[in-house]
Amino acid sequence: MPEDRNVYGTQLEPCSTDPTTGYLRDGCCRDVADDRGRHEVCAVMTEEFLSFSRSRGNDLVTPRPEFRFPGLEPGDRWCLCLGRWLEAVEDDCGPPVVLEATNEAVLRDVDPDLLREHEHTRE
Repeated sequence: MPEDRNVYGTQLEPCSTDPTTGYLRDGCCRDVADDRGRHEVCAVMTEEFLSFSRSRGNDLVTPRPEFRFPGLEPGDRWCLCLGRWLEAVEDDCGPPVVLEATNEAVLRDVDPDLLREHEHTRE
C-alpha cells in the first residue's frame, strides 16, 4: 500500500489522536477506497462549523460511543468529509484546515488556493 501524502506531497501527518480521528480511527485523514464520505480534510473545529454541521443533520458534538465517537469541541482537530467542508466554505463557515495533515486526494476536487485561504495558522 503506498504511503499517504499531504497536499504538499510530503508524508501525511496525523490530524488528531485526542480525540482519535480518521475513517480508520488511526489519527490520519487517509484516502480509503471504502470511505464514501472522503474523510480527507484535517480541520480545526469551530463553534460556527459545529452548529452548521448539526443544522445539516450531522451532530459532531454529542458523543456516540457505539461508533467510537467522543463528541467534538471547538479547537479539536478532526478528519472531515470533503463534501461537508466544501458546503461549509460556501456558507462562509468553513473551519481552518491543517494542510500537513490533509490528504493530497482532496486536490482532485479542490483548488490549492482555496485550501490556502482556509489554512490553520499556529498561534
